[in-house]
Amino acid sequence: MYGAILGDIIGSAFEFDRGEKTKEFPLFCEESTWTDDTVMTIAVAEALMNAGRDSTPEEIKAACVKSMQKWGRKYPYAGYGGRFIHWVHSDDPHPYKSYGNGSAMRVSAAGWLYDTIERTREVARATAAVTHNHPEGIKGAECTAAVIFMARNGATDEDIAEYVKAEFGYDFSETLAEMRERHAHVETCMDSLPKAMRAYLDGTSYEDVVRNAVSLGGDTDTLGAIAGAMAEGRYGVPEELKKECRKRVPNDMRKVIDRFDDLLERIYSNEKNEALIYAYNILLQNQENEELRLKAHMNLLGELARQMNRGAMLPTPMVDVNNVLPKILDPEKLKEGDTFTLPEDVRLRVDEMEDAEGKHWYPLFLSREETQKGRTANVVVPVLIRDIVRMAIDNPKVEGIVINPFGPALPMPKHVLEIVWKSMEEGEKNG
Repeated sequence: MYGAILGDIIGSAFEFDRGEKTKEFPLFCEESTWTDDTVMTIAVAEALMNAGRDSTPEEIKAACVKSMQKWGRKYPYAGYGGRFIHWVHSDDPHPYKSYGNGSAMRVSAAGWLYDTIERTREVARATAAVTHNHPEGIKGAECTAAVIFMARNGATDEDIAEYVKAEFGYDFSETLAEMRERHAHVETCMDSLPKAMRAYLDGTSYEDVVRNAVSLGGDTDTLGAIAGAMAEGRYGVPEELKKECRKRVPNDMRKVIDRFDDLLERIYSNEKNEALIYAYNILLQNQENEELRLKAHMNLLGELARQMNRGAMLPTPMVDVNNVLPKILDPEKLKEGDTFTLPEDVRLRVDEMEDAEGKHWYPLFLSREETQKGRTANVVVPVLIRDIVRMAIDNPKVEGIVINPFGPALPMPKHVLEIVWKSMEEGEKNG
C-alpha cells in the first residue's frame, strides 16, 4: 500500500496544475498531504482483510461498503467528490454508475493478496462495483490490480503492456511529453489509466515512476497513487520513503498498513516465492520457441536479482554437520511447536545435490512443497537467496545452483550467477 499512499502524498502538492509540468520537483513540501485517495486505499485494504482471502464477491462488496463508509465519515474533509460524499453518509448506499478514477486509486491491496490474476481481477471488480459500477470504472480498477499482480510476479513490462492492451483496450502510445501538452484536469479512468501506464512503463524506479505521473499535471495525486501502486509491484518502495510515509499518516492508518504487511508476510513467507515461481513457470511454458525461451530466461534472471535485492528467503535443506539433532530429538514424541534446548552448537551447511555426472550443485527450492518431492536433509530452514547464490559462486566444489532439483530442474552455472549478482548490485545502486 505504500506505493499508492506515497504517490498520493507526493502528487497532492501539484494537483490542479500547481507548479510546472516537470519531473524536477521536491518530493515533499509544506503542501504535501494525504487525500481521499489514501483514506479509501486504507479502507479497501481493511475491507479485504476483514472479508478474508476466500470471500465471495458479495462478501467483499459488503465489507467494502462498511469500511469505506467508516473511514469516509471519520475523515470527511479529505477531498471526496459530491456523489461519493452522499454515498458515504447514506443509510442505504447504492452504486451510481461512476467511471471516475476513484475505483483505480483505491484498489492496490487487491493486487497483492491473491494467487491468480483471475482472482485478483474478480476482487478488483467487487471493490469498484459498490460505487463505480460503470464498465469503465470497473475496468480501471481491474487494470490497476492486474498490473500490480503481474509486476510483483515478475512479468516483463512488455508482457504487461501487451496484456493491458488486449484485456482492457487502453491506448498509452503517446509519450509523456505529448501527454503533458494536451493534459487537462480529467478524473476519469479512461483518461487516467493510459497516463498511469505510460508513467509506469517509462520509469526506472519507484520514485521515477511517481515523478513521471506527477509531471503530467492535473489530477496529480490520483495519477501518483495509481502509477505508484503499479511501481511498487515492480520496484518495491525504498525504506526511507516508507519512513516518510509513516510520519505523514495518522496512527489509525499506520495500524492498517502494519496489519496488511503482517498478512503479506504470512501469505508470502519463507515457505515459497510467488514471483520466482511465476517466472520459472513462464520459462517452462516457452521451451519450444527459442525466442520466447530466451526472453523468459532473461526475465527469470532479472526476477532472481530483484528477489535477492529485496532480501527474499527460501526454504533450504541443511545438513547437521556435527550430528547434534539426532541425539536429542525423538521423532515419535516430538510435536509441531515443541521447544527444546540444544546441549551444544549445531553446525549446518547447505545440502548439495549431485547430478548424473557426479557434479554438485546447491539447490534453490522455490517452495517448501518442492523440498518434499525427493530425498533431502531433514533440517529445512529459510536462507537468504543472495547467500545461497554467493556461496555457490565462491565454493569451488559446486557448479552453481539448480532451481527445483526434483523437477523440472533448471541449473544455473556460476557464470550465470555472476551476471545475476552484478544485476543485483546495480539494483542496489539505483534503488
